[in-house]
Amino acid sequence: MSEPKIDIDGGACTSDELFALQVLGDSMAPEFQDGCIIVIDPAGVIQNGSFVLAEVNGEHIFRQLLVQEDRYYLKPMKSSYETIEIANIKPIAGVIVQKAGTRRKDRKHYV
Repeated sequence: MSEPKIDIDGGACTSDELFALQVLGDSMAPEFQDGCIIVIDPAGVIQNGSFVLAEVNGEHIFRQLLVQEDRYYLKPMKSSYETIEIANIKPIAGVIVQKAGTRRKDRKHYV
């Protein structure tokens, strides 16, 4: 399955400011449904299990970071998508800190 490309326009934001993106596709469902809004912290703490935005092969993708025996993986929630190994954490553009929702029960914080 191919993933939609995420085009990030920094606009007037500085590199350390939080920004929001809309999830496209179903690779991170059911936790993050197609169309939901996620808030990314470029200066967030990167750790095993964090949901991250990373640049791979010139495109930004949203995945969960897994660290196993000094190896780094970007893992989708749906098994029909590929888990990608990365050499280090340099491709990570930020950590997802919140899933926005129109109802309070749909909002969730990640840290």
